[in-house]
Amino acid sequence: MTDITAHPLQEITLDQQVALHTAATRLAEEFDGIYGTETIERFLQTSHDQFATAASIANFLPLLAERFARQRLRALARVEGHHRDGRPVVLFLCTHNAGRSQMALGFFTHLAGDQAIAWSGGSEPGIEVSPSATAAMTERGIDISEEFPKPWTDEVVRAADVVVTMGCGDLCLIFPGTRYENWTVDDPAGLDLADVRPIRDEIERRVRRLLDELNVPATR
Repeated sequence: MTDITAHPLQEITLDQQVALHTAATRLAEEFDGIYGTETIERFLQTSHDQFATAASIANFLPLLAERFARQRLRALARVEGHHRDGRPVVLFLCTHNAGRSQMALGFFTHLAGDQAIAWSGGSEPGIEVSPSATAAMTERGIDISEEFPKPWTDEVVRAADVVVTMGCGDLCLIFPGTRYENWTVDDPAGLDLADVRPIRDEIERRVRRLLDELNVPATR
């Protein structure tokens, strides 16, 4: 197996090496018959590299790399026609993937259940999801504390039926046949909980409207 743990900017512990190799094995089993070892390892390596310089998540690096690689591989499988189940896919994008897009993702997955798929990403991913955004969503019974800021990638954008942007400007990749929406929503970065609540509520209204337009009944 290729050494998927080498990275020039961060020491990789033995435990992390073991965890990454275990992740590669799990992904290979999950995508058996769709993608081979070389593709699995390449996606895990590049996903690992996306987070390797963020010191605050060092202990969770193998888990984040595996989760991100899995999302990207599922997106690629949709793009290449290996997996199509008829469910709409929505991608929420903002600058840091630390507030608006995470709250939108939280509402969408909470309300849609397994009737649709949602992902999120940022043009300049932050280090952690905004604590105020997390607290505001907790008030609504939605836990986004285990989410993490991440970039968007070519295959993730291409796999989406709808791309919702919130403040990421002209950086978003444009693909023919994809529906794009721009939501003008204030950035919760640096705001306290009281100031984030109106932003949260506006995002919920927009998510509910989007679900209705996609003919996906809200489960709550």
